[in-house]
Amino acid sequence: MSPSLVAVIIFAVLVVVVLVKTAVIVPQKSEYIIERLGKYSRTLGAGFHILLPFIDRVAYRFMLKEEVVNIASQTCITKDNVTVEVDGLIYLQVQDSKLAAYGINDYRIAAAQLAQTTLRSCIGRIDLDKTFEERENINAQVVQAIDEAAQSWGIKLLRYEVSDIVPPQSVKQAMEAQMTAERAKRAEIAKSEGDRQSTINRAEGERQDAILRSEGEKQRMINEAEGRAAQILAVAEATANGLKMIAEELKAPGGLDAANLRVAEQYVVEFGKLAKESNTLIVPNSASDVSSMVSHAMATLNTLKKS
Repeated sequence: MSPSLVAVIIFAVLVVVVLVKTAVIVPQKSEYIIERLGKYSRTLGAGFHILLPFIDRVAYRFMLKEEVVNIASQTCITKDNVTVEVDGLIYLQVQDSKLAAYGINDYRIAAAQLAQTTLRSCIGRIDLDKTFEERENINAQVVQAIDEAAQSWGIKLLRYEVSDIVPPQSVKQAMEAQMTAERAKRAEIAKSEGDRQSTINRAEGERQDAILRSEGEKQRMINEAEGRAAQILAVAEATANGLKMIAEELKAPGGLDAANLRVAEQYVVEFGKLAKESNTLIVPNSASDVSSMVSHAMATLNTLKKS
């Protein structure tokens, strides 16, 4: 191989090495921090870039997408001195690559440590029973604490979520016993309320039934009274009409004679019945008793007629 060919090959290799060292392709949603001779030079966005060989270098690479950082489980003590194990997740995003590179050594570790300390402080201010109810409040406090500190780190804490709160086994058993007792209490209350409502409903039904029965009895008595009154009135009216007709007939010519004959007939008929139905026979003192009785009756009729 001739010396000139060797030189060309070496030059080509050098060119390739220089291109590899100087050509930089930044992916979408990413930023690269460029240092020139160890000092910050510029921030490269997505695209193709050429660096000065052996002078510029990529010092930091940052992804601008939202990141999820797992917060390891830690022991916290509540206000009522109960030890619980709490873990969570933080969601953060790089807002300023330069501050993220030079403002903090490792923003992920810093955010996780700050979240743990803030979480311990929040848990220590509330009772065990409130830890499960105050998750939203705890999350908001952790986000606020980290967001204030992260302004100089070039990151933004989007949200924090408590994954799980695990109390000691003895406390879990006590809580389960308490919940069982509470459920039994609610069941007894519900049952007693049901019995009470059932008793009230039965009493109300009996009351309504008694009222309806009394109303029906009252109406029946009213109807019977009205019926009897109407009957009495009808009988009275019929009697009055009959008497009126008798009186008119007595005033007519021959009416008095007809009445005498009718009274005599009735006397004889009733006397005959008495003789048939009774063991004791009543005999008038004289035969004139019939005529005297008829005369007495007709005298009464004459008096009524005159009046």
